[in-house]
Amino acid sequence: MFKKILIANRGEIALRVIRTCKEMGIKTVAVYSTADKDSLHVRFADEAVCIGPASSALSYLQIPNIIAAAEITNADAIHPGYGFLSENSKFSKVCQEHDIKFIGATPEQIDGMGDKANAKATMIKAGVPCIPGSKGLLKNLDDAYQNAEKIKYPVILKATAGGGGKGMRIVWKKEEMEKHWDSARQESKASFSNDGLYMEKYILEPRHIEIQIAGDQFGNACHLSERDCSIQRRHQKLVEETPSPFMTKALRKKMGAAAIKAAKAVKYEGVGTVEFLVDKNRDFYFMEMNTRIQVEHTITEEVINFDLIKEQIKLAAGEKISGKNYEPIMHAIQCRINAEDPYNDFRPSPGKITEYHEPGGHGIRIDTHVYAGYTIPPYYDSMIAKLITVAQSREEAILKMRRALDEYIIEGVKSTIPFHRKLMVDENFNKGNFTTKFMEDFDF
Repeated sequence: MFKKILIANRGEIALRVIRTCKEMGIKTVAVYSTADKDSLHVRFADEAVCIGPASSALSYLQIPNIIAAAEITNADAIHPGYGFLSENSKFSKVCQEHDIKFIGATPEQIDGMGDKANAKATMIKAGVPCIPGSKGLLKNLDDAYQNAEKIKYPVILKATAGGGGKGMRIVWKKEEMEKHWDSARQESKASFSNDGLYMEKYILEPRHIEIQIAGDQFGNACHLSERDCSIQRRHQKLVEETPSPFMTKALRKKMGAAAIKAAKAVKYEGVGTVEFLVDKNRDFYFMEMNTRIQVEHTITEEVINFDLIKEQIKLAAGEKISGKNYEPIMHAIQCRINAEDPYNDFRPSPGKITEYHEPGGHGIRIDTHVYAGYTIPPYYDSMIAKLITVAQSREEAILKMRRALDEYIIEGVKSTIPFHRKLMVDENFNKGNFTTKFMEDFDF
């Protein structure tokens, strides 16, 4: 087992990893930018190293600075969290070259799954259901027209190096293709330095349901049930829950088996997520594979009583998977609490938190790094907390969430708490009647 782990991240996920490391008797090293010197992950780590100024490009994305911090503190492993360098194959490779264990996927696995077109080809070969689409990248605009005629409109153009909705365009008819082709390529080039696009059939009324997986270095893999992430805005998740209100036992068994196929196809090592689109007929299609821990891993932990970060560390240390194919025994919901103004198009709201009070009680979990007096910097993602409720049923979890949101006080900055309060009393949400398009019609 590792003796000391450096956490190459910030905020709540850095603190989350530190907590599990301490419970495992492993020493921790926090890295931080000058803007994060007062963050809780810095305070609670055994050691802390400043790796640069506020800009993430000059700190959390600086591989040489992070490797140097690991070497001067004698860390024998690095946990990348999510975001930043967590799915960067170069970082994984540099860790290997410096004899530091990267707690995540290998460079080959990251490259294989990070390129969306290549990932889809791998999944088709493995027998995992995929959305009908182009065979690899589109060569040019004429190729896009030809593929769209075969697939039938509507289609969606996707950046091969994409993420977070960047470089994606829905094309409803032939006359729209050229303008969407140009804008998708421009956005993809600007965001990822790669303007490669591929095409898929656009699935109407889809659910976004993902399967948590784990794999070890001996070729074993298992799934740990599903999460419904359909409540999202501009392809950014807002609320996640497990089990999905749309799921059946038969569908879970089929999707779980497909996710294990996906993991074994790339000899996956560590914990990861296979994401699917599920249509109204409960037909499901592979969307992508995330080779890292997810923001919403918390709800899976709650419904199966299993520490995914601990499992991730153990797998990286060469142990066999201790998990199995799980059925959820509880119901959990997670609301992402962002420093954003929901009354003003969710505009970011950095600044100093003047008052802070967390809800408590049975079945409440909060993962956060903020406190009264903490200043939220404007340089990073606006998520400041994750509020999780767990109960025997979905109805009870929603009622518990309503109560928790009423108790949650954050003053000095705007937050998305008012949005979540309204969502939790929405009739369609309560009935489980929602798709990824839910937010387009949600009146807030």
